[in-house]
Amino acid sequence: MSPQFKRLEQIYLTLLTILTILVTLPIVSCSGQDFGFLQPTPKDLCKCLPIEPDIADYRHLAKHVPIPNIVPQEVSVGIILTWSEDPVIPPDAPRTGRELQVFHIANAYLQNVSVNALDCDVSMEISHTMDKSSSRMIVETPVDSEYCSARQNLQAQLKQHGFRLDSQHGGELPQALPVDIVGLAFEDFEHNRGSVATLWELHPAIVTLH
Repeated sequence: MSPQFKRLEQIYLTLLTILTILVTLPIVSCSGQDFGFLQPTPKDLCKCLPIEPDIADYRHLAKHVPIPNIVPQEVSVGIILTWSEDPVIPPDAPRTGRELQVFHIANAYLQNVSVNALDCDVSMEISHTMDKSSSRMIVETPVDSEYCSARQNLQAQLKQHGFRLDSQHGGELPQALPVDIVGLAFEDFEHNRGSVATLWELHPAIVTLH
């Protein structure tokens, strides 16, 4: 085998590896907690270091924004579950329409919460009732520094209920907890979402336990 051919083979394998990572990361990102061992300071939610590149994060720029200081619209999980979904949204699409609006959910129940160790967002599943079988939606608090206090407050509140949240611990709560949420609407893409019943999320969002 000639040196030139070996070089081309190495380039091919490298490109194939990169492509595999870019394709795989969005798929596993919903269970990114599995990669918590890669975080240098897993207990400190404000020092979480995103592992996946921004380009691998669906609509990254649209998600990582501050929540506008405007009066939020009152809504419920039940109403959001009825919102129509777009068949396809480009991975670099900016926010439009409903996604530019801030919403407030005064009464919901936190069913599942974890830190996605790949992108460092705190991902939560909420429902309209505390029933474990009730339909759920996603809300997420980003890694961005402006949400540091919100992440720490949620972590401290959960600790008071005996639930540990960090880059290595999280998941299904033994019993759903009532929460209050303020955030921007965001339409995600279709992927393995478990018991989640809609592509619509509140992301970014600030979640507070009642």
